Amino acid sequence: MTTLEKAKLWLSDTFDKETRDAVQTLIDSNSPDLEDSFYRELEFGTGGMRGVMGVGTNRLNKYTLGQATQGLANYMLQQFKGEEIKVAIAYDVRHNSKEFGKLVADVLTANGIKVLLFKDHRPTPELSFTVRDKKCNGGIVLTASHNPPEYNGYKVYWNDGAQIVPPHDEAIINEVYSVKFEEIKFNGNDDLIEWIGEEQDDVYIDACIENSTYQNVGKENLNIVFTSIHGTTYTTIPKALEKAGFKKVDLVKEQMIPSGNFTTVESPNPEEPAALEMAMDLARITNADIVIGTDPDGDRLGIAVRNLDGEMQLLNGNQTNTILTYYILNEWRKQGKITGKEFIGSTIVTSDIFFDIAQKFGVECKSGLTGFKWIGKMIREAEGTQKFVCGGEESFGFMTGDFVRDKDSCGSILVACEIAAWCKANGRTMYQYMIEIYEDLGMYYEGLVNIVRKGKEGAEKIQNMMKNFRENPPKELAGSLVEEVKDFKEQTSFIVSKNETKVMNDIPKSNVLIYYTQDGTKVCVRPSGTEPKIKFYISVKDTVTSEADFKDKLKSLEAKIEDVRKDLKLE
Repeated sequence: MTTLEKAKLWLSDTFDKETRDAVQTLIDSNSPDLEDSFYRELEFGTGGMRGVMGVGTNRLNKYTLGQATQGLANYMLQQFKGEEIKVAIAYDVRHNSKEFGKLVADVLTANGIKVLLFKDHRPTPELSFTVRDKKCNGGIVLTASHNPPEYNGYKVYWNDGAQIVPPHDEAIINEVYSVKFEEIKFNGNDDLIEWIGEEQDDVYIDACIENSTYQNVGKENLNIVFTSIHGTTYTTIPKALEKAGFKKVDLVKEQMIPSGNFTTVESPNPEEPAALEMAMDLARITNADIVIGTDPDGDRLGIAVRNLDGEMQLLNGNQTNTILTYYILNEWRKQGKITGKEFIGSTIVTSDIFFDIAQKFGVECKSGLTGFKWIGKMIREAEGTQKFVCGGEESFGFMTGDFVRDKDSCGSILVACEIAAWCKANGRTMYQYMIEIYEDLGMYYEGLVNIVRKGKEGAEKIQNMMKNFRENPPKELAGSLVEEVKDFKEQTSFIVSKNETKVMNDIPKSNVLIYYTQDGTKVCVRPSGTEPKIKFYISVKDTVTSEADFKDKLKSLEAKIEDVRKDLKLE
């Protein structure tokens, strides 16, 4: 079926007048948007379903959301036959999120499913927590994380509070694609909706404090600057910091106003230094020790601390997670809680330093595919045999304990501020603490290169790039020979020096390549599951003996990442 034929199907009476008119305009104007709006169906990626809002099968709208929710309802009615089914729904600050939240609730209640619907914006991790706290069968959050303003999305959680993974995800997708648009039940039953609000925030915040704090040292003297970057955490983080005992918290007031336009930033992504510029400016005025920002749905966090020159510096995700993981495991050891049956969670694109940290403290480090749903799966599969301590991935996500089964900025911020307060009370900075960890375990440093290719043509270019890197792997990177090529799509590991291929079947298939060189450099190549990007994760390593040595090694590792980038022709 051609794109035009697909579009014309949306001119039937199944669709409302507004939708029909918008589609007709695309057809009449022969708009290039017509192709991108209809050439495919939106897919479930690592973060669920995410896309540009508008009409069409490749857009997020009333009908694609309705189809997804009707398919989910059909699946849940099969899985929980004879039970009262409950689903919690939250939504972020994006355009249409509140309306989409009610739309999704209506489809569920029209199918006889009870809904716990948040009255207003709430962070994604609070939704994950609420699924288990309220004994729900599942959860949905309307969010596109840190994507541009024209995006929105839809994430599905199962009864363990984690995002769906096989076999549920594939089974739900099959149900979704078998739903015809005319079969969607839009006429909801408000009697089946229970509204939830601030009372749930308090339960969630108390759980964050209980699971994410270890000692009470110097909290009243720590100077904090916080920004929600127009996102959902204005509802939780200031309250959590105050309740945990932090007295000096300055908010970036202009950015505490929720807005789907993210008016003060180009991108509401705390991974990007520009998103924290206003917070950094405030930190100079207040002489802050730590700056913290969260993304729109409140699961990611960016942290800046004072470097060796006394300047505020944004830590990368691996650095933040290294500090948090080392500190938490050290506290567990001091409390006698490590028995050898504990584990931490990581992902294949994250720094390998987490294997070193796990080994130091006598716990296991489990690594999965990108996305916290895989860490959630690890926790569920280990229930009764192993205890989950904490976990994270390089994209500025971390979780403390398993009370939330998704990345959680609130618990992570409480730990980070505790560490910063403890460091300050002991006459050092969090940055110096990080260097001490590197002196102990070796220094890892990472770089991320994103190449954006939009639309159908862009998707094909990304596909061809992956094909080329798969068929023609580099032989050398930054002067070191490539020793191992891992192909997670083929589930193989090729050892170059032995000309030997091994099977890897401990991790599900995924379109990801990893190259390891003889000197320990690691490069991971992966198309994004939620954005029109191909990502290159570069990790290099060295030893470090002192703060002065650290400065020199940092420069040399930065240069090495640039050499890798040139060798891969990532200009």
